[in-house]
Amino acid sequence: MQIDFSKPVYLLAPLAGFTDLPFRSVVKQFGADLTVSEMISSNALVYQSAKTLHMLQKSPLEDPYSVQISGSDQDVIRKAVELLNERDGITAIDLNCGCPVPKVVNNLAGSSLLTDLPRMAQTIETIKKHSNKPYTSVKIRLGFEKKNHLEIARICQASGADFIAVHGRTRAGRFKSEVDYAAIGEIKEMLDIPVIANGDIDSPQKARWVLEYTGADGVMVGRAAVGKPWIFHQMKDGADHVSSELIKEIVLTHFKQMVNHYGDYGAILFRKHLHTYSKAGYQGASAFRNLVNHISDPAEMREAITLFFSQSYLTEQQDA
Repeated sequence: MQIDFSKPVYLLAPLAGFTDLPFRSVVKQFGADLTVSEMISSNALVYQSAKTLHMLQKSPLEDPYSVQISGSDQDVIRKAVELLNERDGITAIDLNCGCPVPKVVNNLAGSSLLTDLPRMAQTIETIKKHSNKPYTSVKIRLGFEKKNHLEIARICQASGADFIAVHGRTRAGRFKSEVDYAAIGEIKEMLDIPVIANGDIDSPQKARWVLEYTGADGVMVGRAAVGKPWIFHQMKDGADHVSSELIKEIVLTHFKQMVNHYGDYGAILFRKHLHTYSKAGYQGASAFRNLVNHISDPAEMREAITLFFSQSYLTEQQDA
């Protein structure tokens, strides 16, 4: 399926431990245009790790769908791409050049590729050459220690990237420094390919401002979607608030997907999501979080969820 860049595109960013198939299917159902797998090690993919292959699974709702890989060994990257070529339903292969986590960076993957731009270019070219998917994309930061975003972006385009997502911080800035949206705008002005803005986009109002300020072709939302997957619904519909009834529907849909995907253990894994969902402004949220921490039976968990989220949430957070 083609990605329609003629209007703003809303993407879910990959987040380890959160953006699995159940969560992606929910945000897809409630507004996300493109979902991206959790970051997948090209080494683990080539070795066909059972856990990694499980992470590749996608919901039928995910169309278009992107798989993000990391790595820089060209033989391994080529083999990883060839394995992905055998799978239907993948719209794009995305190269991660933004992850700041040390265990990734220390293996010349993620944002450390920004320290070796010839290797980054070679890796993009390898994906583009061997992939049978419609798109090759790249997720970048503005630089490693210092900003050299225009050089990085220019190389991405020249190496064959069909679009890029730009996190508006350097690797040194991790997730705490101020996002430089002006730098994203400079990249957009320079390139001919679509540019997606990423970084601290946490509300419909912020999304609208970023799109206007940067001229970007879309926004990528990560941490702000955890506990609020309806944020995509808000961004596309221009709504500042969603009803408590819709929130309940989303939470129950997500829970059902978790149990379907992970079996009964999905109820335990869902606790962390309930911790964030309950922060939407509900009375008695602390007591609810304490309750679900001791529930492992799916039927009992569903009953607790239904009861808690049947109440009207508060506009001002209390006991959250």
